[in-house]
Amino acid sequence: MVRKPALSTLSNGNYLQGQSIGRLPSVDNKETSREEKVVLKKKVTFLRGVSIIIGTIIGAGIFISPKGILQNTGSVGMSLILWTVCGILSMFGALCYAELGTCIKKSGGHYTYILEAFGPLLAFVRLWVELLIIRPAATAVISLAFGRYILEPFFIQCEIPDLAIKLITAVGITVVMVLNSMSVSWSARIQMFLTFCKLTAILIIIVPGVMQLIKGETQHFKDAFAGNDASIMGLPLAFYSGMYAYSGWFYLNFVTEEVENPERNVPLAICVSMVIVTVGYVLTNVAYFAAVSPEELLSSKAVAVTFAERLMGNFSLAVPIFVALSCFGSMNGGIFAVSRMFYVASREGHLPEILSMIHIRKHTPLPAVIVLHPLTMIMLFTGDLYSLLTFLSFARWLFIGLVVAGLIYLRYKRPDMPRPFKVPLFIPALFSFICLFMVALSLYSDPVNTGIGFAITLTGVPAYYLFIIWDNKPRWFRRLLDKVTETLQIILEVVPAEDRLKS
Repeated sequence: MVRKPALSTLSNGNYLQGQSIGRLPSVDNKETSREEKVVLKKKVTFLRGVSIIIGTIIGAGIFISPKGILQNTGSVGMSLILWTVCGILSMFGALCYAELGTCIKKSGGHYTYILEAFGPLLAFVRLWVELLIIRPAATAVISLAFGRYILEPFFIQCEIPDLAIKLITAVGITVVMVLNSMSVSWSARIQMFLTFCKLTAILIIIVPGVMQLIKGETQHFKDAFAGNDASIMGLPLAFYSGMYAYSGWFYLNFVTEEVENPERNVPLAICVSMVIVTVGYVLTNVAYFAAVSPEELLSSKAVAVTFAERLMGNFSLAVPIFVALSCFGSMNGGIFAVSRMFYVASREGHLPEILSMIHIRKHTPLPAVIVLHPLTMIMLFTGDLYSLLTFLSFARWLFIGLVVAGLIYLRYKRPDMPRPFKVPLFIPALFSFICLFMVALSLYSDPVNTGIGFAITLTGVPAYYLFIIWDNKPRWFRRLLDKVTETLQIILEVVPAEDRLKS
């Protein structure tokens, strides 16, 4: 699909569409004679890459998901085993994405890899379900956790009203989207600061927990496998809760084009981040059980807060703030990364052209960042935290399994493709099999939520033929689309990437 930019620009800054219809604001250049290229710049260093991964993974999951995992595994021992297994499995998936990120140097993550391996139809379906379900639901889930924890110190003696949680959550989502629209550098710097806060919050839990174990508080680990037996119905849900807590290891692949020296930094950042997170998560859960009984953990709405109240006294008031900052970092990292998927998909012709445009001064994909705001708000005010978690997990892990299966397919389809980083074949084979098996099992164990997710995923097929394949759309529709694109381009001050501006 070949497309022309809706508007072109002359060196004097005027928009042209047959005639001058506006003027671009002046571009701030120290060297006025220098030509500036409007592109997404390579500003993601190794440390920023690590902060994107760790800062996105460590969010609400470690503070909410222990409840879901323990409930569905039935015992302390099985829950700790599942946390470890999910960490190892996430490491396997991350290594597969490291290979894909070094041999396919395009941003876009899942979408780009499915497009390369299986073609445009499956890639569009992945994009469709990301836009309609996965990203709005994932943002709503982590944002609801942010809203709950940020209000926790103000409602110590009573329940937090649901409306208050959702209102403060809506404010948080809006702030994150504004931040990502304004500056890539500031978004990355704030992400590094929030990553430090996340690791601090984890240490605040681990250190007192280890001290409890040293004092001999091991009663909750006696008969660790006693309790309800894990059932075939509960394991997929426990798996989803654990993998949700680790989800985020793939986000650096969404911004590959903005990573400095991606052949080195992508795999290195992924490996370092996953080791830190896996060790931190397992130790955090050990610390929880050193102070909180399984029954108390299941009855708690905020496990980290219950833990802190038990061991830290008045200092426990600081824990919800750290956790809220942690959730805010996951919101920031997720929106920063996924906006690049929409940007790349628009560039490929699978989304409206406006989403592949960049702000003329801030060099951010402004339209791709803000497009999710209305859908996220709808999901926020109509969903429930745990049903959303199950709802989005089906589609997410189905396509992640397909992406890694695509890595195996590309080994045979394109054997001569340069692969600076290459994983043993058993890793993608095992990872894709487990993902697809658990997705199939979830259809049996939770048919309503996964069935809804599957049905909405399938709507991407007719949507592909309607919006992408069908070229003979009515002339009035094409004119309307062009007019909307032009208007939004002027309002948002965006131009197609690589347009050159002269001051």
